[in-house]
Amino acid sequence: MKSVIVGTAGHIDHGKTALVRALTGIDTDRLKEEKLRGITIELGFAHLDLPGPKGPLRLGFVDVPGHERFVHTMLAGVGGIDLVLFVISAQESIKPQTREHFAICDLLNVRRGIVVLTKCDLVDEVTLQVVRMEVEEFLAGSFLDPGHTPILAVSARTGAGIGDLKQALALAASEAEAKDGRAAFRLPIDRVFTMKGFGTVVTGTLIAGEVRKEQEIDLSPPGRTVRVRGLQVHGAATPAATAGQRTAVNLAGITQDDVSRGMMLAEAGLLAPGKRLDVHLTLLPDGPDLKTRARVHLHLFAAERIARIHLYDGDILTAGSSGWAQLRLEDPVPCCPGDRFIIRRFSPVITMGGGTVVDVAPSLRMKSAARTGFLDSLRDGDDVARLVLLAGRRDRRGLATSDAIHQTGWTRDRLQKAVAAAVKAREILRFGDHVIAGPVFTRVARTMVSTVKAFQTANPLVGGMSRQELLEKSGLARDLFEGILGTLLDSHRLETTAEQVHLPGHRVVMQEDESASKAQIEEAFARAGIRVPALKEVFAGLSIDPARAQKIVSLLLRERVLVKVSDDLVFHRTTLETLKERVRALKDPSPVMDVARFKDSFGLSRKYAIPLLEYLDRENITRRIGDDRIIQ
Repeated sequence: MKSVIVGTAGHIDHGKTALVRALTGIDTDRLKEEKLRGITIELGFAHLDLPGPKGPLRLGFVDVPGHERFVHTMLAGVGGIDLVLFVISAQESIKPQTREHFAICDLLNVRRGIVVLTKCDLVDEVTLQVVRMEVEEFLAGSFLDPGHTPILAVSARTGAGIGDLKQALALAASEAEAKDGRAAFRLPIDRVFTMKGFGTVVTGTLIAGEVRKEQEIDLSPPGRTVRVRGLQVHGAATPAATAGQRTAVNLAGITQDDVSRGMMLAEAGLLAPGKRLDVHLTLLPDGPDLKTRARVHLHLFAAERIARIHLYDGDILTAGSSGWAQLRLEDPVPCCPGDRFIIRRFSPVITMGGGTVVDVAPSLRMKSAARTGFLDSLRDGDDVARLVLLAGRRDRRGLATSDAIHQTGWTRDRLQKAVAAAVKAREILRFGDHVIAGPVFTRVARTMVSTVKAFQTANPLVGGMSRQELLEKSGLARDLFEGILGTLLDSHRLETTAEQVHLPGHRVVMQEDESASKAQIEEAFARAGIRVPALKEVFAGLSIDPARAQKIVSLLLRERVLVKVSDDLVFHRTTLETLKERVRALKDPSPVMDVARFKDSFGLSRKYAIPLLEYLDRENITRRIGDDRIIQ
């Protein structure tokens, strides 16, 4: 059964609620104040099943207030509709909120609807025809152009025309584009209440994806994980709800005070609400101009926020024109690229325009001149082009999977398909959890090679640059670094020896006096045995300066000729191998050895004994238990 959301729109007291009641038998005015005053104040909901030309249909109705003071409530309900019942009283014809509601639907890209002339039983035929002509003139050339949109006269009181309206609804609903049930799940919350025995319940129009009972989802903001205890669609319990349905979600482990209208339920990890949005903005032709830095009311689905507008092309956007802008919000708002929004003047409050969210994580570094071109491409590009743009913007930092999901609003499957296609086209490279743009990879790889080369030039006595130092200098995430380094190794642009990275064929080049000093240092430690000298004593007998001598010691340590046992003690490797064999020989008659026995066996002071015992522990020659060692 195809699910379609139908929203009402029109001036106050033009019969929207009565019309929904005549169609569905459900009174959407549920509040006592609404009954007393005879007007809709809050959103109302109803449903109707109809046979359609392409199969059965389930229509969910969102009935909105028509009073000018409740336009913000109307905006909370109209954001997710598939088609509109545009209601105009045959007694009053076109009124101020008729025009404003029409402009809002147009700005929100509602592209299908039915025009309903209500209260036709209260006017004569001549008046009805005059109103019809006024409406046709008003709607000419719009998304509700009379050339393709039916204009039906009905009476909710007598039932006249209701049957024809149901037929028109069935046809329009069957032709309406279905919401994407395979997209990432999102449900903007437009109502919150508590049910005895169940706890907190939220409702909204499921605008994308599907949700299932017991599923863990995010409540955004603040990004809290919640569990779906139960689901209802049009009052009936269901194990799952899908895009296009009015859905009630019973949330576990959360109170009514933790949730409010304007929050959004979403697939876990999908949203990362921020306070800056880059948008394409269009102003109404009969509204005021918009100055940069002006404060406005932002309406996005059921959320309302205060934002400050920063225009990218000049200081003023004139009425009826379009342009790029950034919305800087006082509080974060949950949304995805492609979402439509409305802006209203801060004071006095009137609808000014609306537009489309294009970038939910704008770069703070990009200049305005470059940004507009970037946004043009981001808005108009296919999945691969958009992914390449987002990865390129991140430069050497790369684009992580989690950030890509936040910035696109895609499911993980859709993202992986785009990544695979972009990798195949050689436009990006993937390393671990990150992707990097092809040109950025080329530049970073070249920089890594030149960094190693510069290091070797400055340090001729060193076998290569440590991997850790190269990682730190590269500024890359570790998985990107390892991936790019691996590519450079595979292509033989770099080589590694132990933890050192160097150019292919690189060997330490030593001057004659340095070679002699290297031999002297090695001989000094080999001859000293277990009672090693201090480095400064060894350096004193060399013909080279201490700085070069220290580099030679570092080289000997990297070559494992010398071994550092502690910060102060360095031994020749043959000495330590001999020590290991002598300690193993002490296992008979007893494998237990304390510090005193070790000192006595080798004639050592505590200065040497403790570091050497700790070294033997690390080498698994001994195992410490309390103050004793067990020879392995």
